[in-house]
Amino acid sequence: MPEENIHPVADKLLDRPTKELSLGARAGVFWLCGLSGSGKSTLASALELSLSQRDIHSIVLDGDNLRSGINQGLGFTDEDRMENIRRTAEIAKLLVRNGLVVIVSLITPLKRYRQRVAEIIGSSDYHEVFVKASFDHCQKRDVKGLYAKAAKNEIDFFTGKSSDFEEPSEPWLALDTENQSLRQSAETLEAKVLEVISRS
Repeated sequence: MPEENIHPVADKLLDRPTKELSLGARAGVFWLCGLSGSGKSTLASALELSLSQRDIHSIVLDGDNLRSGINQGLGFTDEDRMENIRRTAEIAKLLVRNGLVVIVSLITPLKRYRQRVAEIIGSSDYHEVFVKASFDHCQKRDVKGLYAKAAKNEIDFFTGKSSDFEEPSEPWLALDTENQSLRQSAETLEAKVLEVISRS
């Protein structure tokens, strides 16, 4: 088996508490899931900025950015979605173990996908944030023009139309971006994240 010849290095590397102390915050993964156009990327970038203004370093793993690089070539079949999410979770795990605050923006439509993410990252580090907005609301916003394409059947496996989205039943945090402003949602998210990562 190829795995028998793999020997991960850990004991010679700086440990996580040392890195967290250097970076000024406790590490954690904040995984924003929700329909396309619900506000995930906007909230992720707002959180990154607000943390930066507090001298807290974080990193955003955005679905579209990842699909333009390490996840390039993966489609939207069930198998490809799972692999897209698995790779992202593995990256997030590496980063959080190196003391970083990780903000993930990924649709992550099914419960079993999110369960797999929690298994990979670890339940103590995984914080599931459900960015809640209905299909109709996201369709009206349609910031990327994807809903218009989906309506013309130009996109296969479009989440909420030809591919299911299962709402999280017990997320760490739910943000209703349909009924409150993105600014309000961003402030709520920042406050909750600071409760987790603050060292004071």
